[in-house]
Amino acid sequence: MAFFGGRSDLPLTGDATSRFLPWLIAPMVFLAAVALAASFCLTSLVARWDKDVAGTLTVEIAVSAGTAEQAQAKTRAAIDKAVAVIKATPGVVAAEALSQEKMASLLAPWLGNADLLKDLPLPALIDVTIESDARPDLGDLQQRLTAAVPGASVDDHRLWLARLIDLGRTIAWTAIAIVALVGVVTGATVIYATRTGMSVHAEVIEVLHLIGATDDYIARQFARRAFVLAFRGGIAGLVLTGPVLAAVVIESERIEGGFLSDLTLPAFGWAACAALPLVAALLAMATARITVHGTLARLV
Repeated sequence: MAFFGGRSDLPLTGDATSRFLPWLIAPMVFLAAVALAASFCLTSLVARWDKDVAGTLTVEIAVSAGTAEQAQAKTRAAIDKAVAVIKATPGVVAAEALSQEKMASLLAPWLGNADLLKDLPLPALIDVTIESDARPDLGDLQQRLTAAVPGASVDDHRLWLARLIDLGRTIAWTAIAIVALVGVVTGATVIYATRTGMSVHAEVIEVLHLIGATDDYIARQFARRAFVLAFRGGIAGLVLTGPVLAAVVIESERIEGGFLSDLTLPAFGWAACAALPLVAALLAMATARITVHGTLARLV
């Protein structure tokens, strides 16, 4: 008999005990898909942060004292001195001071209307691009900047980025652990459903044994039924996942500032999520088959 075709000697299609299986598999696949998508998104996001931020530094110059015109003149002079010191540092590729308009646009998402920031004394920021393979001596750079421009400070993004990457990786591995736990719960559900079905059809199984049916023949029928039911439930769970992932992506794009604007699921992540119904069905099939063989072996 072919695995997915042929006549079945067990009335499993009308078995009410197995009809709840798709309703249990559906939320399992939904949870697994959401956790798996979160893992892929976080891994991709952390890699992008590492690539974008690892090769940059920020130099901050405090606001100069005096009137507005005096402060602006002193700040421009301080920026010129700081840029000269930075560009003379080995390992520095480029150094460019951010305009007040650019700083206001960066602060606007957190502080509100950008027009209100025009009257506030903002520190000067210098965006520094460095070589990733030959990072400059930040201690020496800080000393030379302090000597040339008192109050200047160097902000190494890798200090806070390392903590952020560790947090992202921890969450990603937690999501993977959730997927594994969902797989264990799914297997336990299939075991319970299979054993219940065997108890219901115990007399039919005994008759089949008497007329020469093998354990593997009986196990294949339970496995085939488990595959079909689990696949149906998996498809339903995957359908529920689509709107959730789409809503997360849309909401992330609405966040200004570029911090999460590229929160997307890579192609391999979509493929992995799409394969979950088949994975759940194969897991259910294998679990049902092993359960039947184990149960029948104890009856001998």
